[in-house]
Amino acid sequence: VSIDGETSINRLYANGECACTGLHGANRLASNSLIEAVVFADSAAKHSVPLFKKFSFQEDIPDWNAEGTTSTEEMVLITQSYKEVGQIMSSYVGIVRSDIRLQRAMDRLNILFRETENLFQRSVVSREICELRNIIKVGYMVIKQAMARKESRGLHYTIDYPDKDPDSTL
Repeated sequence: VSIDGETSINRLYANGECACTGLHGANRLASNSLIEAVVFADSAAKHSVPLFKKFSFQEDIPDWNAEGTTSTEEMVLITQSYKEVGQIMSSYVGIVRSDIRLQRAMDRLNILFRETENLFQRSVVSREICELRNIIKVGYMVIKQAMARKESRGLHYTIDYPDKDPDSTL
């Protein structure tokens, strides 16, 4: 990510935690990340706004076709799955991690993913089910990156790899 928030993906900007600016390092205080996000968001906005004039946007997007779907009467499934994702992430992917905890989290998330996709295919699209799908995807990304890290660094601590690897690029 550049100083202006540009990523290697055309027209995609990153800011905050996902930008990995390294400004404060792995041991930074939580409130420092808020200041960093504001400063870098301002920089990204100033850089990207002039670029919008160069792009055309499709405005004739057809309405959503909900044929074959039904309004979900099973909101409890979405609500409960949302809670389960939070519980999985807190219990297994929290401050102290291990390979076995991360694998268990991935296994549990796979079950929730399949159930949610099944429900999504049968239901009218709603904010709640889209949010659930998104938090499951974010959970996957966090777990995959935690599994790839074979060291402890800052607040990313794993009991299986308690030492910092100076050669690590993650």
